[in-house]
Amino acid sequence: MTPAPLRLGFLASGNGSSARAIVAAMGAGELAAEARLLVSNNRGAAALNFAAEAGIPALCIPTQADAAAADARLAEALTAHGVELVILSGYLRQLGPLTLSRYAGRVLNIHPGPLPAFGGHGMYGRRVHEAVIAAGVAESGICVHLVDSEYDRGPVIARMAVPVLPGDTAATLEARVTGQEPAFFVATLAGLKLR
Repeated sequence: MTPAPLRLGFLASGNGSSARAIVAAMGAGELAAEARLLVSNNRGAAALNFAAEAGIPALCIPTQADAAAADARLAEALTAHGVELVILSGYLRQLGPLTLSRYAGRVLNIHPGPLPAFGGHGMYGRRVHEAVIAAGVAESGICVHLVDSEYDRGPVIARMAVPVLPGDTAATLEARVTGQEPAFFVATLAGLKLR
């Protein structure tokens, strides 16, 4: 018997690269999932345009004014759309307690460096690769982890090593890591056993 597809919700502040890769994998038959909702905290996010073009329901829920109200609205929207697993796709806001409680153990993020050493508040994008290069370590990596109330502190459920090559700069390392993230995230999702 074929398992029911994962019902995914995406949270994105910008381009939504992970959401795009996952939706593409769904379209190619590589991942049994449904995109139920995409939410951004940024009205100008390219991810909202992507959702509209892809026929994915989308909302903008700004978080600056009233964090508690935004948290409640997000939790309700995800529930109303039947989302069972939330994917952070470059979502640069901390989730509120209601959403975290309702989706405990069901919010995933991908991080472009080894955790916990190169994670935490402010550690995203190029900053992670700059820190890895500055530390002089031989290996970086990609981590898919559960999201909790602290930035990048939830349990890692999948990790992939990415070597730091001689002569690497933050830019070259970022390009190599970023190039491998989409397929790794899709493979991790495909292997999940939620039910």
